[in-house]
Amino acid sequence: MLNKGLTDVAVAVITKPDGSFLLAQRPAGKPYAGYWEFPGGKVEPNETVPAALLREIKEELGLDVTQAYPWVTQIFTYPHATVKLHFFRVIAWQGEPHPHEGQIFSWERAESVSVAPVLPANGPILRGLSLPPVMGVTNLAELGEAMFFARLEMALRQGMRLVQVREKNLPDAALVAFARRVTKRAHDYGARVLLNAAPDLALKSGVDGLHLTAQRLMQSETRPDVAWCGASCHALEELARAAQLQLDYVVLGSVLPTASHPDMPSLGWEQVRLFAQDYPLPIYLIGGMQQQHLETAWECGAHGIAMLRGAW
Repeated sequence: MLNKGLTDVAVAVITKPDGSFLLAQRPAGKPYAGYWEFPGGKVEPNETVPAALLREIKEELGLDVTQAYPWVTQIFTYPHATVKLHFFRVIAWQGEPHPHEGQIFSWERAESVSVAPVLPANGPILRGLSLPPVMGVTNLAELGEAMFFARLEMALRQGMRLVQVREKNLPDAALVAFARRVTKRAHDYGARVLLNAAPDLALKSGVDGLHLTAQRLMQSETRPDVAWCGASCHALEELARAAQLQLDYVVLGSVLPTASHPDMPSLGWEQVRLFAQDYPLPIYLIGGMQQQHLETAWECGAHGIAMLRGAW
């Protein structure tokens, strides 16, 4: 949705299969000359944002975008303008980047950006890009300890890089011990672990961050003092609070009926699409998700999917 008083900008996160993405250096004569940014440009009057994306990338880089998904939308105030940045993840294109405006290009990775300075608005974007597309949610209660850890090992070997420890029935001491064990295995593969529990238990567990329930989210006045923090959301007011606290991501659901609650109301894809429109944080979708739902999630504007049974 375009807004009066804001400069709408279509922005491309052009991403190779290995996860690297393209940054361009702003040429002389433009505001913030010499700074690095994601390619893109202003949306013209009577132009849609997706159309502006295709046009700008063709004009600026000489690329024909063939596959792009809406991602996050950020509003940022620079001294010269307040911009609404509509980020798209571009995963397929034709041609090779050509500096039509005299730019310098660099393929970078979120964890180790080698160019500087990067435009101030892109800090949260780089952080979001370091999140993988799939989150696994632990399922110890159903699988049992031996089977769960065997399947955790398999998932990590196959590329799982984000795990949420969510075991509501474990006493605190057992939960901390379980989270420590999960974290040790995950860290061997470079994966992150988040604990869905009270903040003090997260600190004791040695995990990488905290996942808030919707109730804890709505009771929070400030962002918890942890490296990574996300939250479960089911409604607009919860999404708004997560954005206000500047969390790193949200998990939104339930999208589809689940095996454990087949008769509970679910959001459905169209509602997800409405919730994701213009949202500033990466969204994981949960509830009935399987690997084959990932592309549909991207089409709706989500960052990825979170799975309980499907992950293991």
